Amino acid sequence: MRPTYKRLSTVTASLVLLLGTAACQQQTEQPTEGTSDQPGAGVEVTPAYSVLEEKFQTEIVNMALEELGYDVTPPKELEYATLHTDLANGGIHFTTVHWEKLHSDFYTNSGGDEKLERMGVFVDNVLQGYSVDKATAEENNITNLEDLKDPEIAKVFDTDGNGKANLTGCNPGWGCELVIEHHLDEYGLRDTVEHDQGQYFALMADTITRHEQGEPILYYTWTPLWVGGVLQAGKDVNWLEVPYTSLPEAQGEVSEETTTANINGEDVNLGFAVDQMRILANQQFVDEHAAAAKLFEVIQVSRPDISAQNQKMRNGEDSPEDIMSHAEAWVEENRDQFDQWVSTAREAGQQQAQK
Repeated sequence: MRPTYKRLSTVTASLVLLLGTAACQQQTEQPTEGTSDQPGAGVEVTPAYSVLEEKFQTEIVNMALEELGYDVTPPKELEYATLHTDLANGGIHFTTVHWEKLHSDFYTNSGGDEKLERMGVFVDNVLQGYSVDKATAEENNITNLEDLKDPEIAKVFDTDGNGKANLTGCNPGWGCELVIEHHLDEYGLRDTVEHDQGQYFALMADTITRHEQGEPILYYTWTPLWVGGVLQAGKDVNWLEVPYTSLPEAQGEVSEETTTANINGEDVNLGFAVDQMRILANQQFVDEHAAAAKLFEVIQVSRPDISAQNQKMRNGEDSPEDIMSHAEAWVEENRDQFDQWVSTAREAGQQQAQK
């Protein structure tokens, strides 16, 4: 037996059509709650960092962007100079690891204020400088980088047999490379000190091994980073002062105050500007997306938190999954503040949509 179908009357069909049309019009005219809560919906965002130790803080910002509706693509890992250029050209949209003073040359060479926007203070009071193991420093009365002008003292840190001190330094192309090279010239250290360059973390692994074997070490480092947890200032190593402040011209006007940090209650002239890490974004992107721009202005991660996470990586928790787990745990531990940042950014996006 064939099935039978009931046909709607013309009047009924017309009524259904009319009501359906009216309902559609109402839905179109009133923005949905999802739209107002998700100002970044449909917008793709690509972040970047330079070394794996910077992925943690990048993922924290990514999670906030995702709560705002942005589609965050996997971060790119780029050398700092390339990162700044790609950012200016729109190939990426932001980075959390722009050091305001140290990376000033990269910033200017990539278009500066016309193409880039420095936003907020993401990590405050970040330090760089030279360190030696405490035992060697005390035995030879080494307190200042200038002490290495003495060939006999420099020879203590010689690891390749040429009579010069081997300074574990920066990757070629990093901002710190320019400062170290400047210091070697400025302080007259070329005859007694050589700058060992390559992959920084591989070089530091060798440096730490030498320290564990009781050998003298001389190296460059920065905070936040796990190195400070393995070689603790005041316990295992001492920071070295510099004879006076001198930095490459690209870093602008500097004074002794600019390069002096309070370490364990004492003022120490480290020779590098006490800096701040800022979120650096593509100018056009933040002009067009107020929610992301506001987030970049307000979100922060502390220096100790980054160093603690880096120490977990040093201890073997260094896979992408581990790092994401660290970021997720950080967000949960700081949920109230994190939600406030997201809420503030969402309001900025809503205000932009109403204009």
